Amino acid sequence: MRNNILVFCFFVLISASYAQKLPKKKELLQAMTSANAYFMNKWPDVGKPIVGKDRTRPSNIWTRGVYYEGLMALYKLDPQKSYLDYAVLWGEAHKWGLRNGITTRNGDDQCCGQTYIDLYLMDKKEERIRDIKACMDNMVNSEKKDDWSWVDALQMAMPVFAKLGVLYNDNRYYEKMYEMYMFTKTQHGDRGLYNPAEGLWWRDKDFDPPYKTPAGKNCYWSRGDGWVVAALVRVLDIMPKDAPHRDEYQKTYLEMMRALAPLQRPDGYWNVSLMDETDFGGKELTGTALFVYGMAWGMRNGLLDKKTYQPIVAKAMNAMLSECVHPDGFLGWVQGTGKEPKDGQPLSYDKQPDYEDFGLGCFLLAGTEVIKL
Repeated sequence: MRNNILVFCFFVLISASYAQKLPKKKELLQAMTSANAYFMNKWPDVGKPIVGKDRTRPSNIWTRGVYYEGLMALYKLDPQKSYLDYAVLWGEAHKWGLRNGITTRNGDDQCCGQTYIDLYLMDKKEERIRDIKACMDNMVNSEKKDDWSWVDALQMAMPVFAKLGVLYNDNRYYEKMYEMYMFTKTQHGDRGLYNPAEGLWWRDKDFDPPYKTPAGKNCYWSRGDGWVVAALVRVLDIMPKDAPHRDEYQKTYLEMMRALAPLQRPDGYWNVSLMDETDFGGKELTGTALFVYGMAWGMRNGLLDKKTYQPIVAKAMNAMLSECVHPDGFLGWVQGTGKEPKDGQPLSYDKQPDYEDFGLGCFLLAGTEVIKL
């Protein structure tokens, strides 16, 4: 028994000595700059509609909103005027409006408001915040609370509520956000979309039990859980320490971090089906990037142990840098839009996803947090 313990300790020490280090700041910033330049050069017209696999959509939809979240994070780290101009032109191209107007209750429509509010705080022109505030005020003044029936919506809309709560020092935004979040967590589907026993979320009611993966396991979609991680991180980062219900968000965030750590693949990524490597297992950037974003933020804010999580983050970030970023800045291994592991498959280094903007946004969010470490 004693010999087995000694062998195990020796293995741990040897493993630790070979643990990857975080990428150098210069290397990571160069990769992020290159990936962003590729996209900006490809999309010089910020108002140009996006032609997808099934229809044409305006460029203020959620996919582009997530990209601009990443761009604003990059701008705060590396304040290049071209980044700010690109974001302002986007807002102006859409007259600071939402895809379906101020009466929309769809979180996908509201995601653009995160960047609109950021830009309003830099230059307080009323038109920048008028529509997103009116939209969210409609939500606050309504008794309806079941809109977020898919977990992606948490990332799209919760930070908007949090930003408005801070901006107007108004707890009503926090309370409505919590009410809607808790309905999603505990009531949508069978008994809510969150499984506290495993610390992970089903993407929507189609995937909670009795649904199982081909191997008979629970189906937790990597990017779906990544959206929840990003929602919780962004809300915790925005809200003041004494804001209502902060403890709930932090508790769930920590439960997710503990659940995700042992699910990392040996190559640094997370499978698109977190529990089942046979369910379209393989490299995938977006979910991996969102988990890196959440873990790096947690270490930086003293919520996660660096000895435990920094090797996880380093392995994932190094994998994305070496295996996803093309010399011209294109990002490979990005799963396109969808709701489950099979969507957009098979993935590869060279495959063009149906929408490449949100994948870049996820990558920029991850990279900026890792640099801040």
